[in-house]
Amino acid sequence: LGASAIGGPCARQTQFEYAGAPRDPHKPWDGKILRIFDRGHSFEELAAAWLNDAGFKLSRWNPRTREPYGFEQMGGRFKGHVDGVLLGGPDAIQYPALWEHKALGNKSFNAIARNGLAREKPVYADQVAVYQAYLQLTENPAVFTVTNADTCEQQHLLVPYDAERAQAASDRAVKIINATDAGELLPRAFSKADHFECRFCAFAQRCWGMPG
Repeated sequence: LGASAIGGPCARQTQFEYAGAPRDPHKPWDGKILRIFDRGHSFEELAAAWLNDAGFKLSRWNPRTREPYGFEQMGGRFKGHVDGVLLGGPDAIQYPALWEHKALGNKSFNAIARNGLAREKPVYADQVAVYQAYLQLTENPAVFTVTNADTCEQQHLLVPYDAERAQAASDRAVKIINATDAGELLPRAFSKADHFECRFCAFAQRCWGMPG
Protein backbone atom coordinates (compact mmCIF):
# COMPACT_ATOMS: atom_id res chain seq x y z
CA LEU A 1 0.00 0.00 0.00
CA GLY A 2 1.60 3.22 -1.15
CA ALA A 3 1.47 6.50 0.72
CA SER A 4 0.35 8.21 -2.48
CA ALA A 5 -2.93 6.24 -2.44
CA ILE A 6 -3.88 6.33 1.22
CA GLY A 7 -5.75 9.64 1.03
CA GLY A 8 -8.20 8.48 -1.61
CA PRO A 9 -11.91 9.17 -1.08
CA CYS A 10 -13.01 5.55 -0.65
CA ALA A 11 -11.32 2.94 1.55
CA ARG A 12 -12.82 0.10 -0.48
CA GLN A 13 -11.31 1.48 -3.68
CA THR A 14 -7.92 1.71 -1.98
CA GLN A 15 -8.38 -1.83 -0.67
CA PHE A 16 -9.02 -3.12 -4.20
CA GLU A 17 -5.86 -1.38 -5.40
CA TYR A 18 -3.80 -2.75 -2.51
CA ALA A 19 -5.10 -6.30 -3.08
CA GLY A 20 -4.31 -6.12 -6.80
CA ALA A 21 -7.90 -6.63 -7.88
CA PRO A 22 -8.42 -6.56 -11.67
CA ARG A 23 -9.76 -3.28 -13.00
CA ASP A 24 -13.17 -3.23 -14.65
CA PRO A 25 -12.96 -4.44 -18.28
CA HIS A 26 -13.98 -1.05 -19.66
CA LYS A 27 -11.41 0.84 -17.57
CA PRO A 28 -7.98 -0.63 -18.36
CA TRP A 29 -4.65 1.14 -18.05
CA ASP A 30 -4.69 2.62 -21.55
CA GLY A 31 -1.97 4.44 -23.42
CA LYS A 32 -3.30 7.88 -22.54
CA ILE A 33 -3.11 7.25 -18.79
CA LEU A 34 0.39 5.82 -19.07
CA ARG A 35 1.53 8.84 -21.08
CA ILE A 36 0.11 11.15 -18.40
CA PHE A 37 2.17 9.28 -15.80
CA ASP A 38 5.27 9.66 -17.97
CA ARG A 39 4.52 13.36 -18.38
CA GLY A 40 4.47 13.71 -14.61
CA HIS A 41 7.84 11.99 -14.27
CA SER A 42 9.34 14.25 -16.94
CA PHE A 43 8.09 17.43 -15.26
CA GLU A 44 9.40 16.18 -11.92
CA GLU A 45 12.89 15.83 -13.35
CA LEU A 46 12.69 19.30 -14.86
CA ALA A 47 11.37 20.82 -11.64
CA ALA A 48 14.21 19.27 -9.66
CA ALA A 49 16.75 20.68 -12.11
CA TRP A 50 15.14 24.12 -11.95
CA LEU A 51 15.39 24.12 -8.15
CA ASN A 52 19.04 23.20 -8.29
CA ASP A 53 19.64 25.92 -10.89
CA ALA A 54 17.99 28.41 -8.51
CA GLY A 55 20.53 27.57 -5.80
CA PHE A 56 18.61 25.01 -3.74
CA LYS A 57 20.45 21.90 -2.61
CA LEU A 58 17.96 19.18 -3.46
CA SER A 59 18.91 15.65 -2.46
CA ARG A 60 16.91 12.94 -4.21
CA TRP A 61 18.83 9.87 -3.07
CA ASN A 62 19.75 8.84 0.44
CA PRO A 63 23.58 8.87 0.42
CA ARG A 64 23.67 6.06 2.99
CA THR A 65 21.40 3.60 1.14
CA ARG A 66 21.85 5.00 -2.39
CA GLU A 67 18.10 4.68 -2.83
CA PRO A 68 15.29 7.29 -2.92
CA TYR A 69 14.32 8.63 0.49
CA GLY A 70 11.39 6.66 1.81
CA PHE A 71 9.87 4.55 4.56
CA GLU A 72 8.47 1.07 5.12
CA GLN A 73 6.01 -0.02 7.80
CA MET A 74 4.10 -3.22 8.59
CA GLY A 75 6.77 -5.45 7.15
CA GLY A 76 7.03 -3.40 3.97
CA ARG A 77 3.30 -3.54 3.22
CA PHE A 78 2.86 0.21 3.81
CA LYS A 79 5.60 2.28 2.22
CA GLY A 80 6.47 5.23 0.06
CA HIS A 81 9.32 7.10 -1.60
CA VAL A 82 9.55 10.89 -1.55
CA ASP A 83 10.56 13.09 -4.45
CA GLY A 84 13.39 14.67 -2.50
CA VAL A 85 14.67 16.56 0.52
CA LEU A 86 15.81 20.18 0.41
CA LEU A 87 18.99 20.42 2.48
CA GLY A 88 20.01 24.02 1.90
CA GLY A 89 19.80 27.06 -0.32
CA PRO A 90 18.14 30.49 -0.32
CA ASP A 91 16.71 31.90 2.91
CA ALA A 92 13.16 31.69 1.54
CA ILE A 93 12.54 28.44 3.44
CA GLN A 94 13.86 26.51 6.44
CA TYR A 95 15.93 23.35 6.08
CA PRO A 96 15.76 20.41 5.90
CA ALA A 97 12.39 20.27 4.18
CA LEU A 98 10.49 17.56 2.36
CA TRP A 99 10.00 18.23 -1.35
CA GLU A 100 7.10 16.83 -3.36
CA HIS A 101 6.13 17.61 -6.94
CA LYS A 102 3.00 17.15 -9.04
CA ALA A 103 2.28 18.09 -12.65
CA LEU A 104 -1.39 18.99 -13.03
CA GLY A 105 -3.69 20.41 -15.65
CA ASN A 106 -4.73 24.04 -15.67
CA LYS A 107 -8.02 23.47 -13.80
CA SER A 108 -6.44 21.67 -10.85
CA PHE A 109 -3.46 24.05 -10.81
CA ASN A 110 -5.75 27.08 -10.46
CA ALA A 111 -7.98 25.37 -7.91
CA ILE A 112 -5.01 24.67 -5.63
CA ALA A 113 -3.79 28.25 -6.03
CA ARG A 114 -7.25 29.50 -5.10
CA ASN A 115 -8.26 27.13 -2.29
CA GLY A 116 -5.11 25.45 -1.01
CA LEU A 117 -3.76 21.91 -1.13
CA ALA A 118 -5.73 20.27 1.69
CA ARG A 119 -9.10 21.40 0.36
CA GLU A 120 -8.54 20.68 -3.33
CA LYS A 121 -6.25 17.63 -3.17
CA PRO A 122 -6.51 15.99 0.27
CA VAL A 123 -4.86 12.86 -1.13
CA TYR A 124 -1.69 14.90 -1.70
CA ALA A 125 -1.95 16.57 1.71
CA ASP A 126 -2.17 13.14 3.36
CA GLN A 127 0.83 11.93 1.37
CA VAL A 128 2.92 14.90 2.49
CA ALA A 129 1.92 14.52 6.15
CA VAL A 130 2.76 10.80 6.18
CA TYR A 131 6.15 11.42 4.55
CA GLN A 132 6.97 14.18 7.01
CA ALA A 133 6.07 11.91 9.92
CA TYR A 134 7.98 8.81 8.90
CA LEU A 135 11.05 10.67 7.62
CA GLN A 136 11.07 12.87 10.74
CA LEU A 137 10.87 16.05 8.68
CA THR A 138 8.23 17.62 10.91
CA GLU A 139 10.03 20.72 12.16
CA ASN A 140 9.98 22.71 8.92
CA PRO A 141 7.19 23.08 6.35
CA ALA A 142 7.38 20.85 3.31
CA VAL A 143 7.70 22.44 -0.13
CA PHE A 144 4.99 21.18 -2.47
CA THR A 145 5.73 22.22 -6.05
CA VAL A 146 2.94 22.19 -8.62
CA THR A 147 3.80 22.54 -12.30
CA ASN A 148 1.02 23.52 -14.67
CA ALA A 149 1.32 20.91 -17.42
CA ASP A 150 -0.57 23.20 -19.84
CA THR A 151 1.28 26.48 -19.30
CA CYS A 152 4.48 25.47 -17.42
CA GLU A 153 3.66 27.94 -14.64
CA GLN A 154 4.68 26.84 -11.15
CA GLN A 155 3.58 27.38 -7.59
CA HIS A 156 5.53 26.37 -4.50
CA LEU A 157 3.40 25.78 -1.41
CA LEU A 158 4.74 25.65 2.14
CA VAL A 159 2.94 22.83 3.97
CA PRO A 160 3.39 22.77 7.76
CA TYR A 161 3.35 19.35 9.40
CA ASP A 162 -0.15 18.23 10.37
CA ALA A 163 0.22 15.51 13.02
CA GLU A 164 -3.51 14.80 13.15
CA ARG A 165 -3.67 14.27 9.39
CA ALA A 166 -0.58 12.03 9.44
CA GLN A 167 -2.01 9.89 12.25
CA ALA A 168 -5.39 9.55 10.54
CA ALA A 169 -3.77 8.51 7.26
CA SER A 170 -1.53 5.97 9.00
CA ASP A 171 -4.52 4.55 10.89
CA ARG A 172 -6.38 4.23 7.58
CA ALA A 173 -3.47 2.28 6.10
CA VAL A 174 -3.42 -0.14 9.03
CA LYS A 175 -7.19 -0.61 8.76
CA ILE A 176 -7.01 -1.39 5.03
CA ILE A 177 -4.12 -3.83 5.37
CA ASN A 178 -5.61 -5.63 8.37
CA ALA A 179 -9.05 -5.89 6.76
CA THR A 180 -7.54 -7.32 3.58
CA ASP A 181 -5.52 -9.85 5.58
CA ALA A 182 -8.70 -10.91 7.36
CA GLY A 183 -10.68 -11.23 4.14
CA GLU A 184 -13.02 -8.41 5.18
CA LEU A 185 -14.48 -6.06 2.57
CA LEU A 186 -14.48 -2.47 3.77
CA PRO A 187 -17.64 -0.38 3.24
CA ARG A 188 -17.84 1.85 0.19
CA ALA A 189 -17.77 5.58 0.81
CA PHE A 190 -20.81 6.48 -1.28
CA SER A 191 -24.40 5.32 -1.28
CA LYS A 192 -25.22 5.47 -4.99
CA ALA A 193 -23.45 3.98 -7.98
CA ASP A 194 -23.94 7.16 -9.99
CA HIS A 195 -21.94 9.27 -7.53
CA PHE A 196 -19.29 11.08 -9.53
CA GLU A 197 -16.43 9.40 -7.63
CA CYS A 198 -17.92 5.98 -8.42
CA ARG A 199 -18.37 6.81 -12.09
CA PHE A 200 -14.62 7.40 -12.40
CA CYS A 201 -13.57 4.45 -10.21
CA ALA A 202 -11.76 1.62 -11.98
CA PHE A 203 -13.46 -0.91 -9.68
CA ALA A 204 -17.05 0.41 -9.79
CA GLN A 205 -18.50 -2.60 -11.59
CA ARG A 206 -16.82 -5.02 -9.18
CA CYS A 207 -17.74 -2.92 -6.16
CA TRP A 208 -21.43 -2.49 -6.88
CA GLY A 209 -21.75 -6.17 -7.66
CA MET A 210 -20.77 -6.93 -4.04
CA PRO A 211 -22.56 -6.39 -0.72
CA GLY A 212 -22.70 -2.82 0.56
